[in-house]
Amino acid sequence: MKLKSLFIAFLVGLPCMAQQSGLDIQHLSETHSLVRVQEAKKYLLLPIEEKAPEATVNVLKNMKPDQTFTARLAINKIDYYVPFELDAYKGHSVILDIHNIADRAQTRTAQTDVCWNEIKLTNEFDTTNRETYRPRYHFTPLYGWMNDPNGMVYKDGEWHLFYQYNPYASVWGNMNWGHAVTKDLVHWEHLPVAIAPDGLGTVFSGSCVVDKDNTAGFGKNAIIAIYTSAGRSQTQSLAYSTDNGRTFTKYAGNPILTSDVMDFRDPNMFWNERIQKWNLILAAGQEMRIYSSPNLKDWKEESRFGLGYGAHGGVWECPDLFELPVEGTSEKKWVLVCNLNPGGPFGGSATQYFVGDFDGYKFTCESKPSTCKWMDYGKDHYATVSFSNAPDNRRVVLAWMSNWEYATSVPTQQYRSSNSVPRDLALYMKDGEHYLTVKPSVEMLSVRGAAVSKKVGNLAGSKLLKNILVGKDDAAELTLSFEPSTAKLFGVELSNDRGEKVVLTYDLAKLQVSVDRMQSGQSNFSASFATVTSAPIEKQDVYQLRLFLDRCSLEAFDGEGHFVMTNLLFPNEPYQHVRVFSQNGKTKVGAVTVYEIK
Repeated sequence: MKLKSLFIAFLVGLPCMAQQSGLDIQHLSETHSLVRVQEAKKYLLLPIEEKAPEATVNVLKNMKPDQTFTARLAINKIDYYVPFELDAYKGHSVILDIHNIADRAQTRTAQTDVCWNEIKLTNEFDTTNRETYRPRYHFTPLYGWMNDPNGMVYKDGEWHLFYQYNPYASVWGNMNWGHAVTKDLVHWEHLPVAIAPDGLGTVFSGSCVVDKDNTAGFGKNAIIAIYTSAGRSQTQSLAYSTDNGRTFTKYAGNPILTSDVMDFRDPNMFWNERIQKWNLILAAGQEMRIYSSPNLKDWKEESRFGLGYGAHGGVWECPDLFELPVEGTSEKKWVLVCNLNPGGPFGGSATQYFVGDFDGYKFTCESKPSTCKWMDYGKDHYATVSFSNAPDNRRVVLAWMSNWEYATSVPTQQYRSSNSVPRDLALYMKDGEHYLTVKPSVEMLSVRGAAVSKKVGNLAGSKLLKNILVGKDDAAELTLSFEPSTAKLFGVELSNDRGEKVVLTYDLAKLQVSVDRMQSGQSNFSASFATVTSAPIEKQDVYQLRLFLDRCSLEAFDGEGHFVMTNLLFPNEPYQHVRVFSQNGKTKVGAVTVYEIK
């Protein structure tokens, strides 16, 4: 009996082993497992459960550390799979050394996690869309998590979008620079990850420029990226590409810029003709720091901006600094973009901006410190930055179309997050201050498809335009206008047969326009989602609207570009109906036109 007990104890002490086709899995303890790849395939599919704790995955190539990432390996159920690419390891031994912090009583309970029976080798990974709410004409990653747009640059007929990307889950983590290109700002080609984590940390936000004069010494017209390396500290690193952004080489002298500030990130650089140097602006806590450099590698701090100015409800992030023309004049002014989280006008994250002068060394704001100017008055517009080197001196921006209050819990899983439609910026003067005009980029006109138009005319109540929204893939652009005569309240409502609706209302008594998504569809994933957002308006004879509706969003643009509101929506079935209304008086409503998006 004693010998039998000793034998059983000996067996329990052995590492537990499992076999999957082409894999050797060993459980060394309740929190430590090894997965040895024994067969050459393109992908190792990892089963993910979003509520599982993160496991640390150390990849060993020929028994030497190669890379590390985290993955929420499925314990109780599988939400989806993500691929670990094996092409780079052909001809080498590969081991995944996995450490899981989940509590386990013993090794034998750890090996019952569902991931170990479902992890698999394959030559195919299916990226076919399986999400009801995936937008049709807004950029999304094929799979995984996306947040801030990064490094946006135009070169040789291509608009490059880099972005904060987690290829191992549809929640934040493992920050890489994802990459996509487009020729029309609407239809995108997905490319491999551009910049991956290294020993300095994961890859946070940054920017790209075309070094036309080879100031950095990496080649004429090289694309230079400067980004935040997020390790134990946040430092700034440089990488360069000589093949139009398809591959990047990291600079051997990284990091190129350091600080003792904890939040020190999101560098954005540009060539300044006035001083014949590069400028760089980055976020440091709740202020911006401005630098100059002759060569993109050696930077000198010139000034700081932000103390006491604008909104300070949260950390400042993702800055941009550029010069814009003032409409109707020969004047130009500088705009400093500052994204912050939290602290937005309706909670969570948002984009504010400051207008003033910049001499290459110091930014001077024209407004009183207490003034807050918002680029977008919706709930879902953040991390807005512009494309470098855009043609015709255009200033084109994209925003991350979500809010940190609920970004990780919106009802999609194959992917999470999309970007706004592209927007062009300029300035106009009102009451002695300069404000941004924000208009859909002209490229959005070129993707208009078939149109349906219905006349409305004088209105003293409401008119329902049934079925006007039933079109291709639940995605459309709507245009309409209002000429109020005696009415003080008028607007437009989009709805479906389940009673779900989103309502845009002009209130002339308050001089504001609002978007109400309280009954727009699914909202139980966050107490912060069901909201009403509003923007100030001016007295006008005619109020023009352009509405961009996609499967999970509505972007409402004033015809003059004086306001825009971006809001996510998750209706349980598509909106089929348009209702226009006028209360307490008459309003002349122009024809409502709905364009399909090609």
